[in-house]
Amino acid sequence: MLSKITLLIIVIDADKRPQGEHERRYNAPASNEVSVIVSGDQYNRRDIVIESRGSGLRRISETHRSYDALQYPLLFPYGEDGYHFGILQNGSTLKTVSCRAFYAYLFMVHEDAFNHLNRSRQLFHQFIVDMAAKMEPERLCYIRLNQTKFRCDSYIHLRDALRNDADPRNIGKMCILPGTFTGSPQYMHARMQDVMTYVRKCGRPDLFITFTCNPKWYAIAKELMPGQSAYDRPDVIARVYHLKLGKLMDVITKG
Repeated sequence: MLSKITLLIIVIDADKRPQGEHERRYNAPASNEVSVIVSGDQYNRRDIVIESRGSGLRRISETHRSYDALQYPLLFPYGEDGYHFGILQNGSTLKTVSCRAFYAYLFMVHEDAFNHLNRSRQLFHQFIVDMAAKMEPERLCYIRLNQTKFRCDSYIHLRDALRNDADPRNIGKMCILPGTFTGSPQYMHARMQDVMTYVRKCGRPDLFITFTCNPKWYAIAKELMPGQSAYDRPDVIARVYHLKLGKLMDVITKG
């Protein structure tokens, strides 16, 4: 148990150069972009501790309904509920809303509605990155709890393990990621097979095309609100980029 709580304050001073450290290690942030580093096992939950009235310290998960309001009081001044597993789809009593669908709806600009998230600039950046880090464990949790739906018992490695080990209880609980999960071994293997098929049919590639995003595109500029720059709306940039990338692929493959 914690016997004493120490209050700590972080001060970022661009003029300070700590002795023996890299000169730019403690520089003040100067970039418009926000990123996140998630350390530890990908299946472990983040260590989020809150102090409730009369109950002391307790841990909650990032999928707790009060996490968003507690972490971002400026964005949710009325304590609105964030994402949690109990949100049902419209007209359904069994199917729930995914984390990705919930925040995609939250980021949308709705007609005749004031969306303060899209006007929060750097805080909006941080909120988007934090919610993206929440989506990944939510998907992994669903995969871990629904292994039978992915027919993981038919994988050859599991059959070999059961065949070679007389006692199945000695086998650790394996969690296999499907090919639909980006970055999983099955996903990388499928992409490698696609590449080899292209090379076998069309030959070696002789042209490498880099498709970048221009923040001055009209499709992006017309969606900006007064006083905003393209860097204040990463959601619009991402949507326009994917639409134009899809159009480019249609021109190359069909046109």
